[in-house]
Amino acid sequence: MTIRVDRMREQVRRELARVIERGDIRDPRLQGIISVTDVELSRDLQYGTVFVSVMNADAAPVIEALNHAVGFMKGSLAKALSVRYVPQLRFKEDTSFAYGNHIEGILRSLDIPAESPEG
Repeated sequence: MTIRVDRMREQVRRELARVIERGDIRDPRLQGIISVTDVELSRDLQYGTVFVSVMNADAAPVIEALNHAVGFMKGSLAKALSVRYVPQLRFKEDTSFAYGNHIEGILRSLDIPAESPEG
């Protein structure tokens, strides 16, 4: 990734998190704690995938509501960022935390005897 793409990724992530946190999107499907965890942008900055983590609620309706509000969020990004084109966004659930918890559970379930200190 180039510095330009990385900088834009962080700006988009920060602004989208701010819009979601402020409650600017009025949709009853937006429930629970919603965190924007990462943004992936194409090299030409035309397309972006926004990864969202949802806690204390079902993620599917939240992702659907966010994808429905893409036009509003693009407008907010256009006002906040000084760019010619705002990327076309799509939202996806970030499953990395669930995967990490799954792996941690597997590791904890292994029957490995503790090492004794040598001395």
